Amino acid sequence: MCLFCKIANKEIPSKVVLEDEHVLAFHDVNPQAPTHVLVIPKRHIAGIGQATPEDEAILGRLLLAARRVAELAGIAESGFRTVINSGANAGQTVFHLHVHVLGGRAMAWPPG
Repeated sequence: MCLFCKIANKEIPSKVVLEDEHVLAFHDVNPQAPTHVLVIPKRHIAGIGQATPEDEAILGRLLLAARRVAELAGIAESGFRTVINSGANAGQTVFHLHVHVLGGRAMAWPPG
């Protein structure tokens, strides 16, 4: 079982921001911005590259949950970034689909 599955199953504690029956949002333990929250599906999907047409509803739920996280964090109006890393070369280190919600500071493009 992967790290995020263990977090979703409450086997590993996390600082939860938002939760429903399908998604869980929690603070990143290594934040890269003043607000850095991860939004995951509770059901294991290794990454966006492994999502299938059957995952369409959960993919929408992830993005709507990301918006709600930004609202709860008070960064929705000032601006926030959502990031999905897909694969090792893109920086994905936990192979369970997750959306990073980052904000609370000005960000430049391109990242990195």
